[in-house]
Amino acid sequence: MAIMRKRNAVLGWAVWKVGKRIIKRKAKAAMAGTPSGGSRAAKPALVAGLAALGGALLFWRRKSGDEDENQT
Repeated sequence: MAIMRKRNAVLGWAVWKVGKRIIKRKAKAAMAGTPSGGSRAAKPALVAGLAALGGALLFWRRKSGDEDENQT
């Protein structure tokens, strides 16, 4: 039984290593086609992150404001 576990572990490790290489290669190839090394792909992610941060800050501020009004 131990031999099967070791074989499966080695096989899984090898698949993981090869899969990571393939994914990295595909990601580099996809980014090579964008202008200036991928800045176009980063802009939507940046905007989405800033929007999420702004929404969280507004929610937090509104919640803290409600607590102050209820205490009076």
